Amino acid sequence: MDKPIIQYVVEEAVSCGVEMVIIVTSLGKRAMEDYFDRSADLEHFLAQKGQTQLLEKIRQLSSMVDIRYVRQKEQLGLGHAVYVARQVVGNEPFIVMLPDDLFEQQGAVLKRMLEIFERYRGSVIAVRRIDRSQVSRYGIIEPRKIAERVYQVTSMVEKPTVEQAPSDLAIVGRYVLTPEIFEELESTPPGAVGEIQITDGIGRLLRTQPVYAYEVEGEHYDAGTPLGWIQATIALALKHPEMGPAIREYLKKLPPC
Repeated sequence: MDKPIIQYVVEEAVSCGVEMVIIVTSLGKRAMEDYFDRSADLEHFLAQKGQTQLLEKIRQLSSMVDIRYVRQKEQLGLGHAVYVARQVVGNEPFIVMLPDDLFEQQGAVLKRMLEIFERYRGSVIAVRRIDRSQVSRYGIIEPRKIAERVYQVTSMVEKPTVEQAPSDLAIVGRYVLTPEIFEELESTPPGAVGEIQITDGIGRLLRTQPVYAYEVEGEHYDAGTPLGWIQATIALALKHPEMGPAIREYLKKLPPC
C-alpha cells in the first residue's frame, strides 16, 4: 500500500457523500492530524522539484473533506470513543467507521447500509458470518431475517463463549447510528475489562427503537491483528494499478514453503 489505512477509510466516507469526518484521537496520535493537514513547506519543495503529480496528491489529501479531531483522554473502549464525539456530531444520525476493518467492496458496504437506514429508519450495523470457534473475539447478534442479507437485531452479546453465541453473525467495523445512542452510552456501565462497549450501548438502544444488520458481501480484512494486517496489505497492494502487477509476479516467484 502507498497510503495509511486511515486514508482508505476517509476516502470510503467521502465516496458515500460524507462532508465532515470526525477522527477520535488520543495521546501520541498527533502525526495523524498532521498527515491530513496542509504542509506549505512540502508543497513548495515538490513544486520546486517539478513533482507535479505528487504535489497534486498532497493537495487533494488536505482538501477532500472537512476533518475535525476529538481527543479521547482515557482509553475506555469504543463506546466511550463514540461518546466523546457527541458535541461535534450533534442531534443527527452519524456513521462510525473503524479503520482496522477494511472491505473488498469498500464504499459499497457503507452505501448499502445507508440505503437500509433510509428504508427502515433505524440504526444499521455491518455483520459477517464467521466460524463459531471465533465468536469470543466479536460482538455477535441474534438476527431475524427481513430481506436478503438484511436482519432485524433482536439482541446482541459482546465476545460470548461458543455456547452463549446466539448466531455466527459477527459485528464488523461499520455502523450507521441514530443520535439516541449517546444517551444510552452515557448510562452504559463499563464491562468486565473496564471499557464501555458500543455493543452494550446498542443493546440498550434496542429497548426503545429497532436496530438492523447488513451482512456484508465480499472479503473483509481485520487489520487489527498481525495476520489480518498482512493480508489487507497484500490484498490492497494487488489492486494497486502501478504496484499490483509487479507484486503479483513477485509472489509467483516465491519458493513453496
